[in-house]
Amino acid sequence: MLTWAPKMHDMYSKMMQKLLAFNTKLKRPFPNSVFANFTANFGPETVCYDHKDSGNLPCGWCIITALGKFDCKRGGHLVLWGLNMVVEFPPGCSIVIPSAIMRHSNTCIQPGELRYSFTQYSAGGLFRFVDYNFQLDEDYWGGLKGEALKEALKHRSSRRREAFTVFSTIEELRSSI
Repeated sequence: MLTWAPKMHDMYSKMMQKLLAFNTKLKRPFPNSVFANFTANFGPETVCYDHKDSGNLPCGWCIITALGKFDCKRGGHLVLWGLNMVVEFPPGCSIVIPSAIMRHSNTCIQPGELRYSFTQYSAGGLFRFVDYNFQLDEDYWGGLKGEALKEALKHRSSRRREAFTVFSTIEELRSSI
């Protein structure tokens, strides 16, 4: 993420730093990870049906890694529904997708084969919790009045536009080399 989406990496990193400073009992899943969560699916024949991970940050990335021992030409393909793509997804490969907004799944493997998956992500609610001064949504919005409420509503209406700013352009990536 640091290479291909440095602004997004920075956003994730800052959120994690603030969250960990707020609650020192929390720990990163891995020492240098900017992701707050991971899921390990131990199969033995892990299949994810057509879905979106609606709890994840909508403008964020999710890293999916396929593991196991299976013939990727015959099964275990990654299906990206909105792109009308079926991709060979061999064991040991990873892909980065915006899983909250992109429907995805994978196909079955052959009998006797093994397929596992390992996924890293961060819930959108964590970003809101930090952004809302470490308050749950209802507490944050319930405590706003007058000008503070107007400002918060204005900020909320601009979030979608702001989300696009975390994606780097090719020119930005080239200039950072």
